[in-house]
Formats: sequence, structure tokens, C-alpha cells
Amino acid sequence: MPLADHLRELRNRLAKAMLAIVLASVVAAFFSQQLMGLLSSPVPKCDPDTSLAANTGGRCVVLAYQTMLSPFTSTVKVVMLAGLVASSPVWLYQLWAFVAPGLHKSEKKYTYWFAAIAVPLFAAGAYTAFLIMPVSVRVLISITPDVASNFLSLDDLLDFTTRMVLVFGLAFELPLLLIMLNLTGVVTGKRMAGWWRAMVMGTFVFGAVATPSTDPLGMIALAGPIIILYFIAVGFSILNDKRRARSDPDAQLADDEASVLDHIPEPIGALDPVPAARALPEQATGDTDGARAHRTGGYDDIT
Repeated sequence: MPLADHLRELRNRLAKAMLAIVLASVVAAFFSQQLMGLLSSPVPKCDPDTSLAANTGGRCVVLAYQTMLSPFTSTVKVVMLAGLVASSPVWLYQLWAFVAPGLHKSEKKYTYWFAAIAVPLFAAGAYTAFLIMPVSVRVLISITPDVASNFLSLDDLLDFTTRMVLVFGLAFELPLLLIMLNLTGVVTGKRMAGWWRAMVMGTFVFGAVATPSTDPLGMIALAGPIIILYFIAVGFSILNDKRRARSDPDAQLADDEASVLDHIPEPIGALDPVPAARALPEQATGDTDGARAHRTGGYDDIT
């Protein structure tokens, strides 16, 4: 397709994706209260009927807005996020439909597997984040002295919850990325196995930095599953390398490594005579007796 057609195709795909996100966000707006309650559920909220003096210390949190526009902006943020997640099958398909015509059959096969596994892994990461968030919040507010109360902005809580879900969901995709690199021949399973010390150390450091709660429980909850998935990816890659070696003995050769070939030329042997064609120029002289129909060494005069 010409460049203008590609741009028109991209415009149509983006328009369909944006329309799906807007429609899903409009539907999610009718359930904004339930969504706000779900995202704030990890926080132990104080009883509004209890006096403020009884709510001091690290027992509960009072959720509040600090500006007049905060209720509107936080609701719009939650609704748009819900619409983006709910419409993901539509805009992911539009992205795939734009890219797929330029892919080979094998690349399409890998993409199908990647999409089929990436979604459950992201969902597992998000579910893990929701499991540890209540414990993480209680650990963080437990150090509040008895002379103080915890007033938390709902905007900050929504940012905290969203960041936890995204960090855990994307971190669970790392082993799948390693498997895709192995399937495309970028890295071998043996090399990935040699990285295990650095991967374990780096995963714990990443868990300590990436988790917004900054508590050891969140770090362990993020690093532990990633390490397990990493070793599963290493085992799959090693088995895939063995399968590839059985089907292609030269699969492990480097691009600049010569294969085992015999470069010694073999003798050609005796030449066979080649019959000359009737349309040769010398036959136009009237030599039709066939005496010159065959040439010495198999070559005619024109050759």
C-alpha cells in the first residue's frame, strides 16, 4: 500500500479504538461508585459514627478530598481507566489488524501465543497486587503514633492502587518476553540459565524500588512469583533449544561461523559431445553432410 493508504488505515483503526474506549467509559460511569469502592477496599476505613479521638493511631484511615475538583477528576480517572481495560479486546484487535498484514505466518503464530498467555499473566499480577495491598497498607499505617490520625487523599489512594496493579501486571510479563526472545533465536536457554544470580538479585531490587508500599512484604510478593516464572522460562527455553538442535544441526552455529564443508574440487571427467544445432551460421554455407555436426571436446564453433 502507498504511504497515504497506510495513514488512512491507521486513522480508521485509531478512530475505532477511541470510539470503543469512549463507549466503555460511558458505561463504566454508571458504576463509578462501585469502582471507587473496589479501588479503595484495601484500606481499613474508619467508622464515620466513631469519634475522631477513637480513630487515632494506626488502626484505620479517613479518606478525604483536598480540593473542590478532586471528586470530579478522580471519578473521571477511574472511569477512563475502567473503559481502557474493558475495551482492551477491541483496541488490541485494531492494533493487531494494522500490523498483521506485514507479518509472516510463523510470526503470526507466535503473536497468537503471546496474546493468549500475556492476558492471564497480567491478570495474575493484578490479582496478586490486590491480595497484598491490604496487608501492605496495614503495615504502613501501623507505625502511626497514638496522638495522630490518618487522613489519606482519595486521589493518592487511587494512584497507589493503579501503580501497584500496573507494576505487578507488567512484571509478570517478563518471563514471557524471555521466552519470545528464545523462540526468535535472540538468546539461548543456556545463556539465560547463566544469568540466574543476577536475575534473582535484580528482581528483588526491582521489587523494592517498583512497589509503592516500600515494605518487605510487597517486595517479596512481587519478586517471588517473578523468580519462579523466570526459572520456568529457562526450562522451556532449554527444552526448545534441544528440540531445535534435533531438527537443525546448524541451529547453534554463529552467523559468522563456517559449517563443515569439503572445499576440495572433484575432477569433472570426460566431456560428452554436444550435437550442433541446425541453425548455426556455418551451416548456411551448404555443409549439410553432417561431418561438422559434432565438435571436438563437445563444443561448437560459436561457443
